Amino acid sequence: MDKYEKIAVLDNEVEAELLEEILKEKDIPYLIRSYYDSAYNGLFQITEGWGYVASSKDHKDEIMQVLSDITGDGRK
Repeated sequence: MDKYEKIAVLDNEVEAELLEEILKEKDIPYLIRSYYDSAYNGLFQITEGWGYVASSKDHKDEIMQVLSDITGDGRK
């Protein structure tokens, strides 16, 4: 298995779910992790973002393009 690295911070759960669906369709290996921690009642999501997507370096550009298409904010 390739070593995964953090690719991008996700803003919300809807963005994460859309990204997950597209990455599954494209058969791109990924990990989506939420920063939510019940012990801190979501405090880290306020400061860090909803969560992040991680994958191998080989898929970074493709994931960033998909995320840019989803958000429309031109992330690169």
